[in-house]
Amino acid sequence: MRGSGNNTPWDIVTLFWMKKLLTLATLSISMLHAAADAPTWTALPPLPDPEGFAGSFAGVVKDQLIVAGGANFPGAKPWEGGQKGWYDKIFRLDQPNGTWQVVGQLPRPLGYGVSITAPEGLVCIGGSDATQHHAEVFLLHEYEGKLEAKNLPPLPRPCANSCGALVGRTIIVAGGLERPDATLALHTVWALDLDQLEAGWKDLPPWPGQPRMLAAAGVLDGAFYLVGGAALRPDAEGKAERVWLRDGFRFSPDQGWRAIAETPQISVAAPTPMPTLRDSLLLLIGGDDGTQLTVTPDQHRGFPKTVFAYDPATDAWSPQREIPLGLVTTPTAIWRGRVIIPGGEKRPGTRSTEVWSSPLR
Repeated sequence: MRGSGNNTPWDIVTLFWMKKLLTLATLSISMLHAAADAPTWTALPPLPDPEGFAGSFAGVVKDQLIVAGGANFPGAKPWEGGQKGWYDKIFRLDQPNGTWQVVGQLPRPLGYGVSITAPEGLVCIGGSDATQHHAEVFLLHEYEGKLEAKNLPPLPRPCANSCGALVGRTIIVAGGLERPDATLALHTVWALDLDQLEAGWKDLPPWPGQPRMLAAAGVLDGAFYLVGGAALRPDAEGKAERVWLRDGFRFSPDQGWRAIAETPQISVAAPTPMPTLRDSLLLLIGGDDGTQLTVTPDQHRGFPKTVFAYDPATDAWSPQREIPLGLVTTPTAIWRGRVIIPGGEKRPGTRSTEVWSSPLR
């Protein structure tokens, strides 16, 4: 019988591959457990529009799901000379197996703002229409049995394509574009305390990365997260050119900003705010990864269906079960313990009426 110090080359090779196989088996078991725990996705009734919308506002008012505003191309596609249409309709769904109803109108046709559900109702922040970006902020809430819009303090400047989330009782909004023709994204962070509305929006320190638009925001353990998106720079002709980003940052009042692990793939215009899974993970759902920039619209395969979970305990991202349809430029809402993704852009110039739902178990 040989001692441990007299292994032959064959013994060493055998031991090496046994360790490799054990590692692979452990990894496979871990991935199977992760897949089993990953959220499943089911369809809710589709939005009652022939085209669907991107850039809508969405949230919950009095335990009812609200989707409002947004934009689409009702006739010809943009590469065919079609013009984007902007909308002000407010839709409401009372039950998951119910029927969408038109219950009112926004103050103006509007889309691509930030949606925040608060106990008071749905806060709609900024956004754009056919001609300009807006600074207005209003609360959709129920008053005497009807849905109405109540003005809140406006943003410090017009802003669309930004992201935001509710941290406790404070709304935080980050990045975006001030004008439709902007060639640089904003590097701004604004905060509004819902218990001190008279104080208006306050400036917070900017994150240490590049200015950006179409990023994803989230909240976990009282901290605000900012992930991905795109910076802008002027090209040789002075037109806006995207810089695709994978970095992310965490902000808390006591620690300020710090970087987190980069995302596994580029994610621009992912559904936001990022929902939490089991109150311990942040979910980054799809987003444009920039891999089809040179593909003609009729050959576009749709946006990624990938879902990644961020674990702050390990500062790492892990894959989850894919969503059935990749959707971008659309918000999320949390309704009756489920994350809702209502419509969005499923490929350039093409919207979706589909509404997807997943439990946050």
